[in-house]
Amino acid sequence: MLIHNASQLITLTPQPQRGKELGTLNIIEQGAVLIQSQSIVAVGSSEELIHQYPNERKLDVRGKVVMPGLIDAHTHLVWAGDRAAEFEMRLQGKTYMQIMEDGGGIQSTVGATRGAKKSDLLAQTRERANTMFAYGTTTAEAKTGYGLRLSTELAQMETLLALDQQGPLEILPTFLAAHAIPAEFKDDPDGYTQLIAGQMLPSLKEWWQDHAAGRPLPFVDVFCEKGAFNLVQTRRILESAKALRFPLKVHTDEFENIGGTQLAIEMGSVSADHLMKISADEIRAFSDSPTVAVALPCTPFGLAESRYTPAKAIVDSGGLLAIASDLNPGTAWCESMQFVMALACRYLHLTPAQALAAATINAAAAIKCEDRLGSLHPGKQADILILSVSDYRHLAYRFGNNLVDVVFKKGNRILPKIRNKRISSQV
Repeated sequence: MLIHNASQLITLTPQPQRGKELGTLNIIEQGAVLIQSQSIVAVGSSEELIHQYPNERKLDVRGKVVMPGLIDAHTHLVWAGDRAAEFEMRLQGKTYMQIMEDGGGIQSTVGATRGAKKSDLLAQTRERANTMFAYGTTTAEAKTGYGLRLSTELAQMETLLALDQQGPLEILPTFLAAHAIPAEFKDDPDGYTQLIAGQMLPSLKEWWQDHAAGRPLPFVDVFCEKGAFNLVQTRRILESAKALRFPLKVHTDEFENIGGTQLAIEMGSVSADHLMKISADEIRAFSDSPTVAVALPCTPFGLAESRYTPAKAIVDSGGLLAIASDLNPGTAWCESMQFVMALACRYLHLTPAQALAAATINAAAAIKCEDRLGSLHPGKQADILILSVSDYRHLAYRFGNNLVDVVFKKGNRILPKIRNKRISSQV
């Protein structure tokens, strides 16, 4: 199909954008993109491509924006239950860490997820995945981490693989058994660390070979934070994961700076995420590192905190910056990357162009998919959004609504209207 007559065809760059390059959109006015099978074949002006490909089936978008699908590089998509009561507790003065220490927080969701039937877990997660897709997220990273024991962590992983196979949202899984210390190991965090490093990770690799042969190995993530996993414990888990050839990710410096960002960069982590409390030295360390700094503005927004990731400083230092939703039941139940972009402009001080690049090509780098996702270039996967507006800046300028009209996922045209909790599609 030849998609043509776009007011703005947002092509971006084929590779991630570092430092001051962030926000390079390479807009083609009155642009067109040709897709065949699952791939992009050509981009250019509408006049040029209509002349070159006169016999292709055509879709006239009548002056709307055409752009790459949004990529959410950090989500906790799969869980059971909710934590609405804890939201009210925070409004009454309790902190996130206080609630967690009292047995709430992550532990509350762990209890609900451990007790959920597989069918219920799948149904609840599918509803969130469909909502994400309807708001323009075509690919998402998604973590386990609400099991904290191998059987439930693998049940979450099985749910993610099933949803990825069903589509339309493409899901890249992450193993996050190191999300918190489970209640049964409350007095023995080193014992739980050893369990993850010595037993869970080897078992995961064996399970993966049986259940997902041919797919790249999932990421392994650790929540490196006071009250979760300390620096020594984090290093132990990351070293074990790296020895087994799992790609690495790290949650760190969300509440306190304990050196997790420096460790992530040192260990060659694909990304380091949260980063609200990183130091000036760690900001500078991103300048010559392939590790992507992933800012999650929904999290401080959800916690009503004033301190956000110093994104502008990371960009100014020459780092690779991405943004993501941190979709989770405790602090950031938000399926819309459009809203993430709106927050990024207001609280991370990005321009709309920078926010768009951070949510597409740089987000692709944060999940090791920049070679096939994140921009509109020949050879890349045909994940394309048609917006209801003629100027991309509306994505950040407006908030609380949905500006996505049509999604192409792997070349399939999908009308992302949620009806009866299902995505209606037209190929």
